[in-house]
Amino acid sequence: MSPATSTEIAGQIEDLYGAPLASLDVHAKEQPPGMLSALLGMHHTLALAERTITVHRERLAQLVHPEGEISAFEVSHVLDCARRLAEAVAVRDTQATSVAAVLQSLGRAVAPQTSPAPATAPAPVPAPVPTASTALSR
Repeated sequence: MSPATSTEIAGQIEDLYGAPLASLDVHAKEQPPGMLSALLGMHHTLALAERTITVHRERLAQLVHPEGEISAFEVSHVLDCARRLAEAVAVRDTQATSVAAVLQSLGRAVAPQTSPAPATAPAPVPAPVPTASTALSR
């Protein structure tokens, strides 16, 4: 299973809260920290990781272009770029898994198909009957 993208996560957050992400972001900034703020923060981190992956993947492709030569100087750049790419992928995968799990736990509950029987009020508890010993002690 591939991790959800930031676009998919954004859609799920919008569905859950019933508003576009931009307005949710404004709303979250006006409120005390809560679940919406946490979800938006996770989404931001996920989107940043995706952009970082794109940048480092493109840079790595430039560095190891088949028509170019890799000098000793460029080897350190290739290794650094590959390391940063791996870190961004790990962040993306972790964030996507975490935010998807949180969103799944927050999903709107589906109404039951059958309506339960109406609740009945409990029968009143009768008052205790005074016994001869309690009646005499009064």
